[in-house]
Amino acid sequence: MPLRPTATSAVKTLTKTFTIPPSTASIAIRSSRLLVRSSPAVRCLATASAPLYNSSQLHRPRLPLLVVVEPHRSLSTTAALCAKKKKMPPKKAAAQEKIMLGRPGNNLKSGIVGLANVGKSTLFQAVTRCPLGNPANYPYATIDPEEARVIVPDERYDWLCEHYKPASRVPAHLTVYDIAGLTRGASTGAGLGNAFLSHIRAVDAIFQVVRCFDDAEIIHVEGDVDPIRDLEIIADELRVKDTEFVQKSLEALKKQTGRGGQTLEMKKLREEQAIVEAVLKTLVEDKQDVRKKDWGNKEVEVINSLLLLTAKPVIYVVNLSEKDYIRQKNKHLPKIFKWVQENSPGDMIIPLSVAYEERLSRMDDEEAKKEQETLGAKSALGKLVVNMRKELGLSSFFTCGTDEVRQWTIRKGTKAPQAAGVIHTDFEKTFIQAVVSKYDDLKALGSEAELKAKGKIATKGKEYVVEDGDILLIKAGAAKN
Repeated sequence: MPLRPTATSAVKTLTKTFTIPPSTASIAIRSSRLLVRSSPAVRCLATASAPLYNSSQLHRPRLPLLVVVEPHRSLSTTAALCAKKKKMPPKKAAAQEKIMLGRPGNNLKSGIVGLANVGKSTLFQAVTRCPLGNPANYPYATIDPEEARVIVPDERYDWLCEHYKPASRVPAHLTVYDIAGLTRGASTGAGLGNAFLSHIRAVDAIFQVVRCFDDAEIIHVEGDVDPIRDLEIIADELRVKDTEFVQKSLEALKKQTGRGGQTLEMKKLREEQAIVEAVLKTLVEDKQDVRKKDWGNKEVEVINSLLLLTAKPVIYVVNLSEKDYIRQKNKHLPKIFKWVQENSPGDMIIPLSVAYEERLSRMDDEEAKKEQETLGAKSALGKLVVNMRKELGLSSFFTCGTDEVRQWTIRKGTKAPQAAGVIHTDFEKTFIQAVVSKYDDLKALGSEAELKAKGKIATKGKEYVVEDGDILLIKAGAAKN
């Protein structure tokens, strides 16, 4: 019986479809498989012994064929079986979130650090507006660290309070510590030694105060004013202490890995040992602070467990005389900028006058504003606090209403359920969704009604990453007892 080839879109290259005139059956030949689509009741799969057959070979009685009868499948399924199987493109790996150096959390602390008699305690009193601290004119006037909370200045919060006129107003805060003065040799016990360094280890970021003013009445522990020497003393002391701590950690790891074995725990210990060795090389051979190297997530996890001093973010606070600050000139500034660029590239430098800031802090707000306008010199304390918050990787979202406007502090990259947990731990567990609007949109449009009318209010789920300045309304279920 002759077979006539017919075209089909379902069968790809090397495939022909033949129609048998007496019946409705069709035969598709592809490679070594012969597929017969006969009646709706059955599907016959014939496997030939040769790799490829033409229509004439189908009539040879000696051709061995194995026919298998299976339940009928739809033509679309059969066509799919005939077609060459396509490989699905590989799934894109989910972008891995970068782990930040430092202690995870929202309630992070900053410490004011520097040599003795550089203005640390006076700065602490000015920035916190509290009488804590002991700015006396002799070394180690401060022994135990003092702690205070500083209101974070934010124009967005001020505008929201003015807009809603709430009964309660709660701004964001930053916790600041006044830490005793460091001296040369602190890493080996000189001065307050290990007590001082342990106080630095307890904070999450450092305000490093550098003295750049001459005053015969205020003694300097090194005898004269030399900010570059002071910067190098502190950098060396912190690095030496970190080196000592890392070496001890490495010795402990070597004792554990020296026992041998191929367990998962042992493999993890060897990986940790390799990371600690890389950290030690950074400190000793490269003479580089740990925070200045680009570490991977596994490395960051190990480094964070070590609580290293040189892994903490630093802002350099250059303490000028009031006269130099007002005229914005000082002979030491160019040298300091060059040193930071060479030794701590990317770190922020904020020049200010601690004496000027302390004087402004004793005035009421209106008087201080007039004084700044008269002298043409703005206070730098707000800039100091805001930028330290950024260095810590902190951001804000707001909850707003006529009952309360509150600015909440979170780490950058926080998702909506975890942000809800900052408000109340139950909200994270029972999180349903977050209704999100943007501060900029609210300020531009003027009301929540306009936000709704313009489609500027969005509903977000558990994977939403909260952005700085978001205004959130959290929807959560009832907490389970």
